[in-house]
Amino acid sequence: MLKFRGSAWNRIGGANVPLWRRVLVGRNPRRTLLRAAALGLTVFVVLRYVVTPVRVQGISMWPTCRDGQWAWVNRLAYVWSEPRRGDVVCVRFTAGEHVMLLKRVVGLPGERVGFRNGRLHVDGRPLDEPYVKSPCDWEEPERVLGPGEYYVVGDNRAMPREDHVHGIAERWRIVGKLIR
Repeated sequence: MLKFRGSAWNRIGGANVPLWRRVLVGRNPRRTLLRAAALGLTVFVVLRYVVTPVRVQGISMWPTCRDGQWAWVNRLAYVWSEPRRGDVVCVRFTAGEHVMLLKRVVGLPGERVGFRNGRLHVDGRPLDEPYVKSPCDWEEPERVLGPGEYYVVGDNRAMPREDHVHGIAERWRIVGKLIR
């Protein structure tokens, strides 16, 4: 018999059980524990292998990403396809697993990429980049990308070239694509 007396106690299975316990644990504590373990395992797998939270530090991707902003990276985005020009990707530039950079893919394998008069040139033609909001004065000779190599750079080209981490990233260093 289920009897409500006030809102704090219920009668379940012949014992007085506090309402908070009935709501949090339920009638079968083992089943609740199994559900919590399954949920915890699912969250772990999703955060480890499917999406990764990243905190933007610095202004190299301004205005696309702001300093201090949290973003999510889809680690499965390039399992069945390759990065495309314009994708914002997370790149592991160093050997450490936890140091990753957000950059935009501007050069694809086999292309010639360089900066002339502050404009990015791909295969000798200037690339239209609507996401770049500030002018730049970078000068870099053209380089030919090999198979499995991508040219990545941030959107904030007003920064001095020396302060901006950019360049060739091998395909295996690209962790995933930014989720917007």
